[in-house]
Amino acid sequence: MVSLLERPPRTTLEVFKMLPAGTRCELVEGIIYMSPAPTSRHQSLIVTLTGQFYNFVNETKSGEVFIGPIDVYLDSQKNAFQPDLIFIGNEKLHIIKEDGIYGAPDLVIEVLSPGTKSFDLTKKKKIYEKSGVKEYWVVDPQTRNAIGFKLSEKKFVEFKKEKGKITSTLLCHTFKF
Repeated sequence: MVSLLERPPRTTLEVFKMLPAGTRCELVEGIIYMSPAPTSRHQSLIVTLTGQFYNFVNETKSGEVFIGPIDVYLDSQKNAFQPDLIFIGNEKLHIIKEDGIYGAPDLVIEVLSPGTKSFDLTKKKKIYEKSGVKEYWVVDPQTRNAIGFKLSEKKFVEFKKEKGKITSTLLCHTFKF
């Protein structure tokens, strides 16, 4: 049965919100970008990190951890991302809603894929920076290299390059993968 719309969508964000749950796509500067499912290596890395982040955050009662796909709305109309791993500290738990996260998480991890690598290191990084994400990590599952950026005076500063681990200054903890 086809459902009828009361009115056609007027913005790209409205189209984005109408997509079926679980659709692998992001809204970047008002344009919808779709991507294929992640590789097994990508997923294995995310599972490893998620377990460690969840256990640490649960033990310290410091906030909430989420994995993608979950929509993170970074502004009112143009940017909705689905980061691989998200941490939101206790003081910002109010940004978590039933249909997504509305505002900048405290920490975001993106695991690079061949099709999204340059995107994650340029456009998305700039938008995370502008939105106020405090700590941003990009991880290459092929090389196991991790690069960390922290927000300093409203600009991301690269503060760490590591292999096989993420040392978060925000959480004061090291997570190995």
